Amino acid sequence: MIIMAHENLYTSKQLGKISMNNRFIVAPMTRITATDDSSATTTMRDYYERFAKGGFGAVITEGIYTDELYSQGYLNQPGLTNNNHVETWKNVVSAVHEHDTAIIAQLMHAGGQSQGNAYTDETVAPSAIPPKGEQLGFYGGSGTFDVPRALTLDEIEEVRHSFVQAARLAKEAGFDGVEIHGANGYLLDQFLTDYLNERDDEYGGSLENRLKLLVEVIKDVRNEVGEDFTVGMRLSQIKVTDPAYKWPNGEESAKTIFTTLEQGLDYIHVTDPDATQPAFGEGSKSLTAAAKAFSSLPVIANGQLGDPDKASKLLDQNDTDFVSLGTSALANPDYPNRLASEQELKAFDFESTLLPLAYIKEHEVNAEIIKA
Repeated sequence: MIIMAHENLYTSKQLGKISMNNRFIVAPMTRITATDDSSATTTMRDYYERFAKGGFGAVITEGIYTDELYSQGYLNQPGLTNNNHVETWKNVVSAVHEHDTAIIAQLMHAGGQSQGNAYTDETVAPSAIPPKGEQLGFYGGSGTFDVPRALTLDEIEEVRHSFVQAARLAKEAGFDGVEIHGANGYLLDQFLTDYLNERDDEYGGSLENRLKLLVEVIKDVRNEVGEDFTVGMRLSQIKVTDPAYKWPNGEESAKTIFTTLEQGLDYIHVTDPDATQPAFGEGSKSLTAAAKAFSSLPVIANGQLGDPDKASKLLDQNDTDFVSLGTSALANPDYPNRLASEQELKAFDFESTLLPLAYIKEHEVNAEIIKA
């Protein structure tokens, strides 16, 4: 029985061409449990399938790199660059589909934020400016980021092509859609970010110019996959190594960004430390409310929404259409089913939850605690 206070979380709604029977989505989370050649594994299949068994309407994968040049961000990160990748992802997709859950491939180019690439030791970015902060030891990195090489115009064309190719392969693998990763300080977000993009050509300078590559990638991907395939984009102000960053000019910039990018997309997925809090200063809109106000698309909100009262209220206020859960989903792979049957929701416990391979290697965690 569904508690009436949370009934709106169990209503149906379209996400592009995906018919969702509830508003719960598993957020993309870096896992780095692919093989050394970035093929999907049975561990990955079991990881994603358990959310489908648990009643989530859709699952968005971890970031999948798009080419065999500069896009890979972490060792043992999965890719979608060749037929072997496609075949191994088919096993994951079919396992999720068996439970009437949709699965969306998140396509990611790490750019200057890469800290592990099997194809090269060089990193690239809009400009020769390294990300702030240090690499994540949790995912196998150490020390400050290398100074990236600025992409040439020809290489920007290659980046565009890589997203197109990866989207085509995602469709071949049976995914229900793709999510273009434009958040968290990865390459597309680097183009958008003022202090990381000092280009003096058509891809730099004004906000409109810094949005140019994102607009082109959306258009390219849409042209490749057609109208019958769901295409979304994830956006954030925060970055992996710069969580305090805000878009200059606040809501004014947000309006330009969301209105510019909505063409060709089926949804916008925004992430913030707390999806319910003002995103641009005291008294301002939350990021998800801004996405709803400044675009006509369905919005997925992410950020501390494991409290069902909080998530339900966000829907009631029409500040979002869907909620994506990260740590709450890790702690409760059966979150939608558990909430519907009025079972207690478990708190997230870092060491007893399925952990990334890098953490296991670094800390020699007993494999017995790593269970779905």
